Amino acid sequence: MLAILGGEPANTRGFPSWPTYGAAERRGLMRVLRSRVWGTLGPETKRFESEFPAYLGSAHCQTIANGTVALETILRALDIGPGDEVIIPAYTFVATATAVIIVGATPVFADLDPRSNTLDPADTERKITSKTRAIMPVHIAGIPADMDEFQRIASERGVALIEDAAQAHGSEWRGTKVGTLGVAGSFSFQLSKNMSAGEGGAIVTDDEDLADRIWSIHHIGRRKEGLWYGHYELSSNYRMTDWQAAVLRPQLSRLDRQIAARERSFDQLNAALHAMDGITVFERDERATSITHHLYMVRVEPEALGVRSKETVVRALEAEGVPASAGYVEIQKQPLFTDATVKRVLPDSAFESVSLPATEQACRETIWLPQNVLLGDSRAIQGVIRAFEKVMSHRDELRESEQR
Repeated sequence: MLAILGGEPANTRGFPSWPTYGAAERRGLMRVLRSRVWGTLGPETKRFESEFPAYLGSAHCQTIANGTVALETILRALDIGPGDEVIIPAYTFVATATAVIIVGATPVFADLDPRSNTLDPADTERKITSKTRAIMPVHIAGIPADMDEFQRIASERGVALIEDAAQAHGSEWRGTKVGTLGVAGSFSFQLSKNMSAGEGGAIVTDDEDLADRIWSIHHIGRRKEGLWYGHYELSSNYRMTDWQAAVLRPQLSRLDRQIAARERSFDQLNAALHAMDGITVFERDERATSITHHLYMVRVEPEALGVRSKETVVRALEAEGVPASAGYVEIQKQPLFTDATVKRVLPDSAFESVSLPATEQACRETIWLPQNVLLGDSRAIQGVIRAFEKVMSHRDELRESEQR
């Protein structure tokens, strides 16, 4: 019997807690405490701003308050604003869209590639207009978007390529770390991320002039060569603190080992789940030479299971001892876009008429397992597989659970 109906859970093994920490984080926090440099622009921040781009292979790094304002800052530094368009996916966290709106530009939603749930280059290219200033692919779940195509499109069409790498610390495309393949890349260090300081973010770029502009915008409009109380443009305080940098620095030394562990779990899960009726796994693009796997994504077909929605499968998996989530809904169908809120800012928008069939299917079918599940040992992953097997093979009980 399914656990959701009173049976015994298929998986009784726990998973590693997240976020993790150790003696190095404690030492770092004590350094900050004793230094009394508890704010921003301190020694821990400066060291992280050297270590993180060195790991990624980028020339410049700017720490920042969070991943949301990182995107806003990049857009502002590129002088993207009213009258401009930025092409983004609709299967992403809402900040990808709101960052565009906050700077006064218009987000244009393109469909996704169902093989990866990342932005579809072909639909992106179709939606480029004379107003398009940037393309912003999202490396969802750590899976790199097709950067070969996006680099080509950006170069041929003369638009900026901005990477939303909030979930992709350490992922690689053809051996190059994502976030470094466009004009700028944005990272998040929010609580659930693969590198976490509770909140925080970073911007990387190889463009020195752009890096200087980003520094100014994040630092209340100051300039590096200017007076402390000299402010040269309208901006705000988007700085990250030394507390956060001290917690982040040791995580770089663990990141590659954690990525390797998640890769092993991904392979183990995919090998088992791909043969199950009603499940579609995401096959790896061999050009993605490393995937950090912020999430394990898999598609379930409610129609094949005879249930009304994937949420039924999510609840059943959770009862079987597997943390699971239904994930995103389409951004343009969020209340933010369907009521008058966005209309007040973008009165000519028509987001309610946007049709994205591949994105709609992804939202109906994709479920997530969090990244700490993938850090479990082989026996824990076997427990996940048993839970899927049990749920998929008890379809009558699954349908019955919807009535409760």
